[in-house]
Amino acid sequence: MNLAFVAIYTVGMLKHSNEHPASREFFEVGTEIIREAARTGNLIKEFLPNRVKLPKEENTSNGTPILTLTIWKSLSSLYDFSYSGLHKKALQDRKKWFGPLKERKPNYVVWWTDKVTDVSWEEAFKRYDNYIQHGPGPFAFDFKHAFDVTGDKIVL
Repeated sequence: MNLAFVAIYTVGMLKHSNEHPASREFFEVGTEIIREAARTGNLIKEFLPNRVKLPKEENTSNGTPILTLTIWKSLSSLYDFSYSGLHKKALQDRKKWFGPLKERKPNYVVWWTDKVTDVSWEEAFKRYDNYIQHGPGPFAFDFKHAFDVTGDKIVL
């Protein structure tokens, strides 16, 4: 099997209402980040979170959940984008927009996929839950505990 793509699911809880100036700033910045991602040529697909709800067991935090799900051409292109440009600045500013997740849960999970059509919100929730239950592994991992397409540990 040739696993050609990498998916990333992120979750955060806004500290303030959607109408709060800090939240409005976050949404403006987020729109620009997606535009920047599209310009890289490495973003394959962005899933819109319209009417997507966190699984009940995950929705234990106060605040509005912000969910993203995207597919990228490679792990290196995703990693490079995450820690450069507007996204890097947003990561540095995230404490003004987001509160901590309950129980110190991870803010994201990454996994390999051979087909874009295999990626869905349901699959993202399954991968995230697997990461929480079992820690990082080839099925679901993070950048600090990354795996290549063959399941071998790698350093990014």
